[in-house]
Amino acid sequence: MTDATPQLPQGAPPAARSAAEGAGETRPAAGGPTETRAPRHPLIVGTAGHIDHGKTALIKLLTGIDTDRLKEEKQRGITIELGFASLTLPSGQRLGVVDVPGHERFVHHMLAGAGGIDLILLVVAGDEGIMPQTREHLDIVELLGVEQGVVALTKTDMVDAEFLELVREDVREYLRGTALKDAPLVGVSAVTGAGKDDLLAELDRLALPLRHRDRGHLRRLPVDRVFTMEGFGTVVTGTLWAGQLRVGDPVRLLPSGIETRIRALQVHNEAVAEALAGQRVAVLLHAVAKTAVERGEWLLAGGEGEATTLVDARVRLLRSAAKPLESGTRTRFHLGAAELLGRVILLETEELAPGEEGWAQVRLEAPVLAERGDRFVLRSYSPIVTVAGGTVVTAGVGKRRRFRGEDIEALRQAEKGAPEERVRAVLARRAELGAERELLARESGCTASEVGAALEALTAAG
Repeated sequence: MTDATPQLPQGAPPAARSAAEGAGETRPAAGGPTETRAPRHPLIVGTAGHIDHGKTALIKLLTGIDTDRLKEEKQRGITIELGFASLTLPSGQRLGVVDVPGHERFVHHMLAGAGGIDLILLVVAGDEGIMPQTREHLDIVELLGVEQGVVALTKTDMVDAEFLELVREDVREYLRGTALKDAPLVGVSAVTGAGKDDLLAELDRLALPLRHRDRGHLRRLPVDRVFTMEGFGTVVTGTLWAGQLRVGDPVRLLPSGIETRIRALQVHNEAVAEALAGQRVAVLLHAVAKTAVERGEWLLAGGEGEATTLVDARVRLLRSAAKPLESGTRTRFHLGAAELLGRVILLETEELAPGEEGWAQVRLEAPVLAERGDRFVLRSYSPIVTVAGGTVVTAGVGKRRRFRGEDIEALRQAEKGAPEERVRAVLARRAELGAERELLARESGCTASEVGAALEALTAAG
C-alpha cells in the first residue's frame, strides 16, 4: 500500500467492511467511483426520543440497517452509542441518518451526533406517550436550532385506535410552543410495517425544500467516531458542517494540532473524490495512530481556524430549568461532538432566571474550535441535566470583564451586521487592530478572508 490513495482489494476481510456498513459508513477505499455522487441537497436526519420507544427498530424498518452494532447493545436491547445509516426517500434523495441513544445516561452520546442534524425524527411510543427523555431530547434539538421534523408514533400494533388517539392529542398538546408545533404525526409499526410509506412520504416532503443549515465558513468536521481499518490506518467519521473535503487535502486535527492529509473518503457506502457539507463522511487519514484521535476533535481543512478556551455567546436558560443560572456556575459544554467542562461567566447580570437569556463568556478547561453562529448546549455539572444553550458570537478574543459597557457593545456589534460592518465597528474602537488581522478577525467574529475583503473595501471607500 502506497502513501497515495489506498487500494482496498475486493477480497478485503468481510469483518473489516461490515462494521462500517452497519454504521452506514464503510471504510474509505479507492478503486471505486472517482466522481462525487451526492444527493440533490445533502441532509442529515436524526432520531430523538425516550429509551425503548423504538427508534432503532424504526430506522431498521426504513433503511434495512440495524444501527445497534455493539455486543452490549444486542444483549441489553438498548442503544448505547450513535448509530448511522443511509435512507433513500421515494423521490430518490438520499439522507444520512443518525440514530441516538434514548437512555438518560447516554445523552452525552446523543449530543455528539445531534450537532449536524437538519431534520428531526421524534419518536414517541404509542403505548406510553411523552416521557422524560422525549422532553430533554426536544429541548436539545431546539437549542441546536433544528426547526423541521416529523413525529413518529411507534408501536401502533400494541394499542387500540382509541388509546392511540389520546396519545396523539397529548403529544400535539405538548408540542405547542415548540419548534415542532406544526410537525406531522404519523402512526407506524416496526413490527407490521403499517405507516412506513406515510412516514417516508412526510420525510420526503419536508426534505425537498430543505438545505443543509449554514454552519459558518470553516471547512470542518466534528469527529464523532474513530476506528482502525486493518492494513490501511485510522478512520474518523462525522457530519461535514461546511465546505468540502477532497482526497489529498491537507488537514489538521484540533485541538491536538496533528497535521495530516486525506487518503480516501466515503459517503453513503461509496468511495468519492469529494464530500460536501451536510453529508456523513468517513475519512481515512494518513499516518495517524488511532490512539492520537478521539471523539470531540475537529477535522479542519484550510489554514483558518484555531481552538480556544474562551467563547463569547448569547446564552438562554431553559424555561424548564429547576433553578436560575448563576454567574460562575461550572457546566458541561457541548459543541459539535465535544464535551468540555467550563464556567459560565454572565457579563451583565448575576443570574439568569428560567427562560431568560443574556451575554456570557464560557471559560473552558480545555480548548475547542468555535465559530460565530455555532450552537452549543450546556448541561449542569451535577446532577447532569440539560439546562441551557447558546450561540457563539466571538471566540478567543480574551477574557471579558463583567458589567463593562465596552465589552457588551462589542458583542452586540459582532452579533449583527455584515462582515464589513463588523470590521468597521471594531476598528472604530480599536484602530490599532488594522495591522493585526488575526486579532481583528477574532474581535469581529469574521474569518481571515472576510477581514481581508472588508479591509480592501474600506480602503477603497476611503
